[in-house]
Amino acid sequence: MIRVVVVDDHPIVRSGIVGLLALDTGLEVVGQAANGAEAVDLATRLRPDVVLMDLRMPGTSGIEATSRIATELPGVHVLVLTTYETDDDILGAIEAGASGYLLKAAPQEEIVAGIRAVAEGHTVLAPTIAATLVTRMRGDRSVRPQLSPRELEVLRLVAAGRSNPEIARELFIGEATVKTHLIHVFEKLEVSDRTRAVTLALELGLI
Repeated sequence: MIRVVVVDDHPIVRSGIVGLLALDTGLEVVGQAANGAEAVDLATRLRPDVVLMDLRMPGTSGIEATSRIATELPGVHVLVLTTYETDDDILGAIEAGASGYLLKAAPQEEIVAGIRAVAEGHTVLAPTIAATLVTRMRGDRSVRPQLSPRELEVLRLVAAGRSNPEIARELFIGEATVKTHLIHVFEKLEVSDRTRAVTLALELGLI
């Protein structure tokens, strides 16, 4: 019997996942959590074989919870089950220690098979996720985002540790304009924060 903790902040979605897993006699849902902090607590107390983890939740995120579980509970495997498939989400989850990454749109059989595989110590990736990781690992320059000269200037100053007000003064533009440029940078790079934007830009050779 594979013991599973289901983590999702939407009660209806969570109930649906629990119901789906209940149809398989080889799986037992031993706990449910609505956020990352609850997930870590349940994983610590119950020591399940697999934590089925959503990513974007209020409070402690799925990525942060995955990192803590992977670090503190090496015998507990995390399988991400989410609707998000941006590069930032995928890389963040894998780097945090997730053993697999599936999408909620996957067929029931694929999700159950994924749980079984992860419990046995294997890595499971949805086909689109695997393709994304391969592309990133190859450093495919043909698909790298195109940033404007001004966006690159702003990003280089961010990499140099400048704050928004400092960037505004140095480039003789308004602070609101700096924020707008950064929003565009985040959108083009498909990231959600300054640190990841700089890291990815360096990986892609943009700055």
